[in-house]
Amino acid sequence: MTKKLVVVAGNIGAGKTSLTERLGARLGWATGFESVSDNPYLPDFYADMKSWSFHLQVYFLGHRARQYLDLANDPRSAISDRSIYEDAYIFARALHHLGNLDERDYLSYRRLFDIMVGALPSPNLLIYLRAPVPVLIERIHRRARGIETGITAEYLSLLDSFYDDWLSAFDLCPVLTLHTETLDFVHQPKALDLVTQRLVDKLAGKEIVEI
Repeated sequence: MTKKLVVVAGNIGAGKTSLTERLGARLGWATGFESVSDNPYLPDFYADMKSWSFHLQVYFLGHRARQYLDLANDPRSAISDRSIYEDAYIFARALHHLGNLDERDYLSYRRLFDIMVGALPSPNLLIYLRAPVPVLIERIHRRARGIETGITAEYLSLLDSFYDDWLSAFDLCPVLTLHTETLDFVHQPKALDLVTQRLVDKLAGKEIVEI
C-alpha cells in the first residue's frame, strides 16, 4: 500500500484515542495524538473560558497543523487522533455559539484557519466515530479526567449537531463511519479486525456500509 494519511474524528468519548492507538499498532503506522497534558492554556481556559477561548483555539490550531505536517511528511502511513477540521467546525463554533468567543475573535480565528488548512494536503480518509450521548457521558464519567467534569449531555448534543452539519458538506476525502456503541474494538479482537479490514477496503476505493 502506498503512503496513506488518515484522520479520526468524533465527539468527546467516542473512542478516537483508543482506535488510533490500536490501528497504529496493528498496521505499523505513525500516530499523532491530541495535545492535552502539555497544553499551557487549558488551566486558564477552564478558569475563565471567555477570556481564554481565542488563545486556546489558536494554540490547538498551531499544534494540530504542525502535527499534521509531520505525519504527512513521515514516510510511513499515518493516523491522527482528532482532525484539524474539528477545531473550527465543531469546537470554535461551539465556543462562539455559547458566547465564549466573540464575533471579532471568531472571524479572526476562522480567517487564520482557512489560510492554514488551505496549505495542507488533504487526508486520504476520515474515520468518523459515532455514539449516543448517554454512552459518551458514561465513558467520560468512567475515565474521570478532571478537565472533563463540566461536560454536560446538552453540550455533547450541541457538538453532535455541529458534526452533522460539518460532515453533510465534507468533501475533502472519503468518510468511514463507525458506530462505537456496538463496536467494541478495545476489548474484542474481532471488532478491531473488522475495523481494520473496512479501513483497508475504504482506502482501496471499495464501497462499504457503515458499521
